[in-house]
Amino acid sequence: MAVKRIWRGWTTPENADPYRDLLKNHVCPGIEAKNIDGYRSLELLSRDLGDEVEFMTIMTFDDLSNIVGLQGADYERAYVPEAAQAVLKRWDQTCLHFETDE
Repeated sequence: MAVKRIWRGWTTPENADPYRDLLKNHVCPGIEAKNIDGYRSLELLSRDLGDEVEFMTIMTFDDLSNIVGLQGADYERAYVPEAAQAVLKRWDQTCLHFETDE
């Protein structure tokens, strides 16, 4: 079994590429550099909604205790660095967590 941590944020169309670049080149490598026990992967999805672009991140962990190790007791709280907040239009304040058979 594994746990998926799902979060969404939205940008203007003009900020979509800068945000995608920030995630791919700074945020994701920063998370991977932490060598978090039980961390497996981070997926980035996006879709154009016309007046905004929606992004979704899906992080996979071995189990919920790994996420608590990353975020602390308030593990549902979203982690949104200041650089990301500067280009996001809005974002989820919390993350959803789902179990999977992976």
